Amino acid sequence: MIVIPMAGLSQRFRNAGYALPKYMLDLHGRSLFERTVGSFSHYFATEPFLFIARSEADTEDFIYRETARMGISQMEIVMLSEPTLGQADTVRLGLKGARVAQDEPLTIFNIDTIRPRFRYPDRSWMMRADGYLEVMHADDPGYSFARPHEDGDERVAETAEKRVISRLASTGLYYFRRAADYEAAFEVERQVPSAPELYVAPMYNAMIAQGRDVRYFEVPVAEVLFCGTPAQYEDLLKRPDLFAEG
Repeated sequence: MIVIPMAGLSQRFRNAGYALPKYMLDLHGRSLFERTVGSFSHYFATEPFLFIARSEADTEDFIYRETARMGISQMEIVMLSEPTLGQADTVRLGLKGARVAQDEPLTIFNIDTIRPRFRYPDRSWMMRADGYLEVMHADDPGYSFARPHEDGDERVAETAEKRVISRLASTGLYYFRRAADYEAAFEVERQVPSAPELYVAPMYNAMIAQGRDVRYFEVPVAEVLFCGTPAQYEDLLKRPDLFAEG
């Protein structure tokens, strides 16, 4: 299941004068929603999608329209009436609202990041991992980070939110082999939160402490487009070449 949490307040965009939620903004003829979710077009016919959003600006109808036009075959929407404690909490509430099976694999992805032509790592690699973070080389403290294990086997020794513990920064894509693992790790993070908000990346530390196999998968930074701030959005508006068809 591909899970798209989109219940944030888009406060930076509101402060910059944007009236619509950021995922409704136009980005070279398509909504940011379509650009982001379109990252997974290879899986539209095979993977179920779960969208978790707040009840604002006709969002539910917007999601139905966009996903129908994009051709997503299986999807569910969970609408939330109140702000959450952070992205990790948004996902938890969505899983509960959709009654997602405990053994369902989860791929969680930000609504304001674009991964053109995304593909999962190969199956043999995936089968080794109880969870993984997709990462790129960066050192901006605004990202989440994964510190690699000293054995050099793409295993993660520690994760951190907005604290630079390595040069492996998360792209915003997180995988858990089972929804039950996500929920158990969430409860640990909720009891002793590592940040003012509940983020997904630090949850892997609970799994690592249990001896679970958490890995990282590195991609080139050029394969990731960020649109989480007004400045990033406006930069992408100046780059139609990045969205040329074909």
